[in-house]
Amino acid sequence: QLQLVESGGGLVQPGGSLRLACAASGFRLDYHAMGWFRQVPGKERERVACITPSGGRTTYADSVKGRFTISRDNTKKTVYLQLNRLKPEDTAVYYCVSDVTNACPIGYVELWGRGTLVTVSS
Repeated sequence: QLQLVESGGGLVQPGGSLRLACAASGFRLDYHAMGWFRQVPGKERERVACITPSGGRTTYADSVKGRFTISRDNTKKTVYLQLNRLKPEDTAVYYCVSDVTNACPIGYVELWGRGTLVTVSS
């Protein structure tokens, strides 16, 4: 069964950190660029980060550049998003995605995870 399952969301204070994980199953992770989107209720989904199959290229939204880091472990079929120096405006549901291609940024989403909620609040 093709699926992406996110974990690691939660409540964190401003300035804090979280590490999100995305476990993939049912397909060859190392064939695909992988990424993260986020969405606040009532707003459009926003591209957050992308990583190519080898990990050699990453791209980030300007709003998270320098604070978030995407990585992957193809042997574990897992993609990670390290969130540092979190701000209240980072509060959103974070979705893991696979791209149909091996290129970044994410252009053609093949598969979506169900999402994990990150809340940044004091």
